[in-house]
Amino acid sequence: MDPVLEPGTQAAVLGLLTEHVRLTSHGRPCPPSIDPMPVPAPEGWVVHQWTVRCPEPGAPVITSTLLLDVAPSHLHFVRAELPDGAVREAVLSVAQTSWALADGGASSAANAQGTTLAGYVWLGIEHIATGYDHLAFVLALLLLAASLGEVAALVTGFTLAHSLTLALAVLGVLHPQQAAVEALIGFSIALVAAENSWLLGGRPRAVPWAVALGLVALAVAALAGHGAVAAPTFLGLALFAWCHFGLLDRAQRPARLRAAVAFAFGLIHGFGFAGVLAEMELPADRLAAALFGFNVGVEIGQLAIVAAAWPLLRLLAGASAGRWHIRVAEVGSAAICGLGLYWFLVRAFG
Repeated sequence: MDPVLEPGTQAAVLGLLTEHVRLTSHGRPCPPSIDPMPVPAPEGWVVHQWTVRCPEPGAPVITSTLLLDVAPSHLHFVRAELPDGAVREAVLSVAQTSWALADGGASSAANAQGTTLAGYVWLGIEHIATGYDHLAFVLALLLLAASLGEVAALVTGFTLAHSLTLALAVLGVLHPQQAAVEALIGFSIALVAAENSWLLGGRPRAVPWAVALGLVALAVAALAGHGAVAAPTFLGLALFAWCHFGLLDRAQRPARLRAAVAFAFGLIHGFGFAGVLAEMELPADRLAAALFGFNVGVEIGQLAIVAAAWPLLRLLAGASAGRWHIRVAEVGSAAICGLGLYWFLVRAFG
């Protein structure tokens, strides 16, 4: 965010803060005694501070619905220092918008979702459960998986990759452009689903051409100044897609190539996962627990989806000589491809 705000924009920010970040005591609002005012902040950040006075002491409750109307996955990290010097922390989300600080100096750990290992695990589960783009990618991979071993290879590759980039991004080693990451996640979904349809449809030669030329057209649009993704990125995707379809067409064992693609795209999805923790600006002493717990939670959620979807797909494969499985794979791949294209284009140019 640009720290230099126009007066009108600054007034809008102040309005959002006072409307969506609130403190109450015994159910009664604590009105600001000093209006929010900007204070010096690191580059790329906007920081405001203000003072409130509660009509009754004790039992304060912090509520934040900031940005949830436009970004439901937004997390709000809260750190409160009490008069006795004790520090309390919590993570607020769309599932838990309020946090009650314990009266006096008592511990409020039970309310501080996200500040313990178990809390971070739960945040990871919540994120994958509401991360429909990540779920769509996993389902697209599963639709054509022919054996449990193939499922294990796909899931393992995806897991190792996103765990790696999640750690590198949260630790500050890599700093990807988040808008491009989100667009590439959409591309990964569309490409894997299109690959499913291509394999099921007899590998028509028009599909690789259509994908590559479509991406070249998007590169031209980017050169004209449109969108948040650079033209070389689109050209790189065009080359990648063309080579991928060519290799897949000649592959003796396509499952191995699909596992490699799951790993490659898992690297991108890991940057997407990292955005959740990075935006919280966690203190250094919380990073290890946050990384481990959040990643475990993501894996639990991911494995739950696989455990639910895979037996159903196998059941369909065994019924009516597999005709229902093929039909579900065709319809599912087409639907997921459409979703991926929508996310890709909206995130790249929306």
